[in-house]
Amino acid sequence: MSDVRVTVQRDSEREERVVTTGTTAAELFQGERSVVAARVAGELKDLAHEVADGEIVEPVEITSEDGLNILRHSTAHVMAQAVQELFPDAKLGIGPPIKDGFYYDFDVENPFHPDDLKRIEKKMQEIQKRGQKFSRRAISDDAAREELADEPYKIELIGLKGSAADAAEGASAEVGAGELTIYDNLDAKTGELCWKDLCRGPHLPSTRAIPAFKLMRSAAAYWRGSEKNKQLQRIYGTAWPTKDELKAHLEFLAEAEKRDHRKLGSELDLFSIPEDIGSGLAVFHPKGGIIRRTMEDYSRKRHEDSGYEFVYTPHATKGKLFEKSGHLDWYADGMYPPMQLDEGTDYYLKPMNCPMHNLIFDARGRSYRELPLRLFEFGTVYRYEKSGVVHGLTRARGFTQDDAHIYCTKEQMADELDTTLTFVLDLLRDYGLNDFYLELSTKDPEKFVGEDDAWEEATETLRKVAEKQGLPLVPDPGGAAFYGPKISVQAKDAIGRTWQMSTIQLDFNLPERFDLEYTSADGSKQRPVMIHRALFGSIERFFAVLLEHYAGAFPAWLAPVQATGIPIGDAHVPYLQEFAAEAKAKGLRIEVDSSSDRMQKKIRNAQKSKVPFMVIAGDDDVANGAVSFRYRDGSQKNGIPRDEAIAEIVDVVERRVQV
Repeated sequence: MSDVRVTVQRDSEREERVVTTGTTAAELFQGERSVVAARVAGELKDLAHEVADGEIVEPVEITSEDGLNILRHSTAHVMAQAVQELFPDAKLGIGPPIKDGFYYDFDVENPFHPDDLKRIEKKMQEIQKRGQKFSRRAISDDAAREELADEPYKIELIGLKGSAADAAEGASAEVGAGELTIYDNLDAKTGELCWKDLCRGPHLPSTRAIPAFKLMRSAAAYWRGSEKNKQLQRIYGTAWPTKDELKAHLEFLAEAEKRDHRKLGSELDLFSIPEDIGSGLAVFHPKGGIIRRTMEDYSRKRHEDSGYEFVYTPHATKGKLFEKSGHLDWYADGMYPPMQLDEGTDYYLKPMNCPMHNLIFDARGRSYRELPLRLFEFGTVYRYEKSGVVHGLTRARGFTQDDAHIYCTKEQMADELDTTLTFVLDLLRDYGLNDFYLELSTKDPEKFVGEDDAWEEATETLRKVAEKQGLPLVPDPGGAAFYGPKISVQAKDAIGRTWQMSTIQLDFNLPERFDLEYTSADGSKQRPVMIHRALFGSIERFFAVLLEHYAGAFPAWLAPVQATGIPIGDAHVPYLQEFAAEAKAKGLRIEVDSSSDRMQKKIRNAQKSKVPFMVIAGDDDVANGAVSFRYRDGSQKNGIPRDEAIAEIVDVVERRVQV
């Protein structure tokens, strides 16, 4: 044996070590139970990796992003082994880690039943307790094809090895782009082979290193995400470094399920997505319509106060407009197919409003004195999302954007961006979102138009504007639209989930494509800069985010019914109707429950409807010209004079606070 010199790096600290030949990463980090893998020269390695002279080795903790992915990928393998032990004819698809969990796809004769998932989870627990060793071995493509001859989907993945694998859903987790490897699950005592899978790894040292997991659900999924391929059965699961973290995650999911906007939308009679209309195309019911109109009215007023001018554009247009803008080159897959009208002319439902706003700008000559020109529209657009990704109001096929396009000079650009971002954040705060970070999306080198220097200038300008807000700024390499970089506002809701909200995009390219010009102070023709800005993103999606954020208990200013009058007896109904008439004269939304239900049932109904104020009246209230308040939290205040009661509701509404 000879000495091997390695460097152990932990964050910015380095430690030089001298070990013997054959020392593994596991031995290097012996006693550190939280270390599940190593990073060597930027590549993740199993703990069985033998360190070589001169290597820099970093420990990978199970709680890190890479560590969690390794844990979850390893658990996916255990699940696949359990499935094949219980269902020997099951063929393996792919099993990558995903956010907060993992999945594995299987070709089986019948869909999985909830009872099957219980059996699979029990079998996984048995495998976990056996402590099987994950053992990596390299293999040639031909040998892998021979060894995995009974696994047709794995054979297909071998053919995808390389750049194609990265484009195939989950394929890179199986084969990557380099050396092909198989992981054997070996019996802890005898070393005999228990199971194997084609995989690039790395994995945990053994199944016993999996601390906590649970299977969640099963669903149908097309092989490699393509509707042209066979439909397989996918099982989703989750895995965590501790049982406490698993418990916390399951509690979080239960809370998220209670807040699901689709469930609340039905329970509160706010909206529906009728099958007769089509997937991803929602209709708003009267109560949902009140919330939406209130959102729009407040936004409209704030925009008018900030110098925006409202425009309206049609829902469909000739295809040549989107050829000019570049959308047909870069975005055709996300558009509805064309309609052929006017002797063969292609018309499209619009996926974007910006080309039409450019035509408004270009409808007549523009002077520098008009700039910045801020055009704003509640514009309905249509995007052909695949059926598998359509999700209630958050991923729809038809939706309305609160879309603004600002045309300004280069000299005005930085200040206008700064003003716009501040306006966006302030308005989001008005709706009750307060926890933000910003994301800077930069050029996709494979999907862009325009010159590099213009992109660099636009990106650096956005960076400086974002940094002025004092919020965390996270890079999003390659995430920009084809025409320019963007800032995205990411907002956390009441239970800590992050939603992409507003976007601001700086565009030097569409003004060029549309040959937009204004006359400068010296009489020369100049090209304006274009800022794309969506504040809600889509009204439907923002509606869903707020519905889940508030769990349906909207603040009074947004609530469809701000107060419900509840009479103690039938004799008190006329009195509450008088109160309601006075309240409505002040602009409040109030109803009186004059049904035959008992008072306690009326209170329960109002609670289920999440009404902010319950206004109760009995004999004493009528005699004293007063009412009693029962608040949404169950507290009560009695004997409030009618005018004071109305004034309190008006005050809460005007201050846009929660009660």
